[in-house]
Amino acid sequence: MGKLYLVPTPIGNLEDITLRALRILKEVDLILAEDTRTSGKLLHHFQISTPMQSHHMHNEHKKLDHLIERLLDGEQMALISDAGTPGISDPGFLLTRACIENAIEVECLPGPTAFVPALVNSGMPSDRFVFEGFLPVKKGRQTRLQLLAEESRTLILYESPHKLLKTLTNIVAFFGAERQVAVCRELTKMYEETIRGTAAQVLEHYTKKPAKGEIVIVVAGKK
Repeated sequence: MGKLYLVPTPIGNLEDITLRALRILKEVDLILAEDTRTSGKLLHHFQISTPMQSHHMHNEHKKLDHLIERLLDGEQMALISDAGTPGISDPGFLLTRACIENAIEVECLPGPTAFVPALVNSGMPSDRFVFEGFLPVKKGRQTRLQLLAEESRTLILYESPHKLLKTLTNIVAFFGAERQVAVCRELTKMYEETIRGTAAQVLEHYTKKPAKGEIVIVVAGKK
């Protein structure tokens, strides 16, 4: 019987990979990568020559049965995403569930994920929080925002740069202009920054200075 390892990779700074993650990536028979070009740079940096195969949202359904067969035949595999922990707003859930259904052992290594440092660095309560990931783009977006506006726990969202202003505008409209917000950008990278303030203040900041890079939005819960 084979085994599937879920291996977190750095969200920016390559020094954040663990020694255990490096060992697993060297020892497995196959690495499943969200984007082989992106992951290829990581593997090259750490001189890892393990065979790699693409595994992303557009092909994971097609490849599922074949991968399960190979795992049942005894192969060891590691699943990685472009950055962070597999399965957190990235591919990973389908293969993990299929492994469990087929009694194939799954082990998830601890490691980088963007929302934890963003939450802690925001200065908002971190004892109870809700990770929402990406909001719906169109269908169901308004309903979701209305529901989240009543949430008393700290809320965490992922967002892309070109949709940041839309989401901040939505937060002002649904949560109120005075709701506390922190936008964490380019975590662990050279231009990392966190902009804190009311929803209206943060919206004004990014209206004047458009954002670039990976973004996490932390929103205070309703009092």
